[in-house]
Amino acid sequence: MFKTRLLSSIVLMILMLAFVITGGNVLLAAIAFLALVAMMEFLRMEKLHKTSLAIPAYIAVVLLYILFFLQKTELLLPLCVCLILVVMALYVFAFPKYKVEQIVAAYFGFFYAGLLISYVYQVRMLPGGAFSVWLIFIAAWGSDVCAYCAGMLFGKHKAFPVLSPKKTWEGCVGGVIGAAIIAVLYCLAMNHWFDQSFSLLQYAFVCACGAVISQIGDLAASAMKRNNEIKDYGKLIPGHGGVLDRYDSVIFVAPIVFYLLQMTM
Repeated sequence: MFKTRLLSSIVLMILMLAFVITGGNVLLAAIAFLALVAMMEFLRMEKLHKTSLAIPAYIAVVLLYILFFLQKTELLLPLCVCLILVVMALYVFAFPKYKVEQIVAAYFGFFYAGLLISYVYQVRMLPGGAFSVWLIFIAAWGSDVCAYCAGMLFGKHKAFPVLSPKKTWEGCVGGVIGAAIIAVLYCLAMNHWFDQSFSLLQYAFVCACGAVISQIGDLAASAMKRNNEIKDYGKLIPGHGGVLDRYDSVIFVAPIVFYLLQMTM
C-alpha cells in the first residue's frame, strides 16, 4: 500500500505541476474533469448517481466550466438559480420519490464538488497567479504535514475525539504556524530567484487562514464519510481513494486564498 500511495503521489505531483504551470484552458480542462469526477463521487455517496437528480447536477457543472471558458462568470448566479428551479421541479413532478434531504444534497453537491475546486483555476488567472496559486497547496498540504509532525511531537490534547481521534490541538496549531512559515520561505524564494516583490506578511496571513480552513475541510469530508458509512469517496487514485479524498482540503482552501489575495492586494 505504501508503494502504491508513493507512486500515485509522484504521478499526481507531476500532473499537478504540469497543469498548474501551464494554466489557461489546459488547467481549466483538468479542473473541470476533477469537478465532474468529484460530483460523481458525491452523488454516489448520497446514492443519487443513478437518479434523475444527477442529470441537472452534472449539466450544471459542465455549464459552469463553459462559463469560465467563455469568461462569462457574471452568469454564475443565474446558473445557480436555474439549478435550484430544475431540482425543485423534479422534486414536484416525481413526488414522493425524493426526500427533501436528497434535493438539498443534489444542490449542495454542485457547490461542494463542482464550484469550490474551480477557485484553483481562478487563483491561477489572477495577476501574479502563476506564483500565488501555490499558496493553496501550501495551506492545504503543507499545513497537513506540519500538523502531523506537530501532533506526533507535542500532541497531548484531543481536538475532535469522536470525529478524528488522532487530531490534537497542538497538531492543529502546528499546522497553522507551519503553513505560515512555509509561505514566508516560499515568498522569500520567489522574491529572490524570480525578482518579485510579494509581501511576506500577506503570504503568511493567507496561508495561516487557509490552514485553518484546510483542517475544517478535511474534517468535514471525514464527517460526511462517517455519516454515510464509507471509507473512501472513490477509487480513481490508487492508494488515496477518490478526488474528494485527495482534494478535500484543497477545495475549501482555494476560495479562501482567492478572496484573501484580492482583499489584501
